[in-house]
Amino acid sequence: MYSAHLSKNYINVNHNLKIGVNIVEKGFDPIELSKTVKRIVVKGYGKNQRRKYFRFRGGRWYGGIATGDCVGCNLRCVFCWGWYARDNADKLGRFYTAEQVYYKLIRIIRKHGYNKVRVSGGEPTLSRDHLIQLLELFSDEGILFILETNGILIGYDETYARDLAKYDNVHVRVSIKGATPEEFSMLTLAKPRAFELQLKALQNLIKYNVSCHPAIMVSFSSKESLEYLARRLVEIDRRLIAEIEEEYVLLYPHVVKKLREYGIKPKIAFKPDGTIIKCR
Repeated sequence: MYSAHLSKNYINVNHNLKIGVNIVEKGFDPIELSKTVKRIVVKGYGKNQRRKYFRFRGGRWYGGIATGDCVGCNLRCVFCWGWYARDNADKLGRFYTAEQVYYKLIRIIRKHGYNKVRVSGGEPTLSRDHLIQLLELFSDEGILFILETNGILIGYDETYARDLAKYDNVHVRVSIKGATPEEFSMLTLAKPRAFELQLKALQNLIKYNVSCHPAIMVSFSSKESLEYLARRLVEIDRRLIAEIEEEYVLLYPHVVKKLREYGIKPKIAFKPDGTIIKCR
């Protein structure tokens, strides 16, 4: 599942880097945005909490997985393939209880013979009660639940990691946007300091012995910034270096359009057909 590319190339990190010391605080606060978006895509509390989804599907990722695509996110990544659903959360999707989502996904799992499930599309952690109940429902099925998250809320509140630790069928994929606070802000439009919440999420998850790994969007990163991130990961837990998953932007037409709007050009990317593109 993972790539060891970064561990081979960037483990000899430069401890004298000064990346991030002169950050101009611009952008939005993702914690505040979480509260705003939650009011749109989440209803109720506890076992009655409902979350908006716009589709349920099977797919080839992770060797075959059932996926529920939820609506709503607390970041505004300029490279996001699902930006339309993200930015129209008030117009798209339907509300489902965790039990309804469970039955939809379990039917897909049994139809295709999968042994993995995930919530993707938006940010699953916005609906905490709903997510925990989903984990509870799948806990006795022998099915691995891959929680794909940007980690912002898990980093903000370590009790989230504590609650996830109750389930041994969950693995958390923390998707880190860029390798430095500056890259994070450029790619997500959020305040640079929120970059730290993603690293804090890994720290909290490890503290509570939750299975996890970092997935890093490297398409826009320099060698120097990747060295900086490698050092930060080593400070949390050296094992994270060997578990890094590299993410590259997929140049769907709508993604290309968004990148052009913001004047951002990747250093390396992939076309939808798998062709690699290297830009100078």
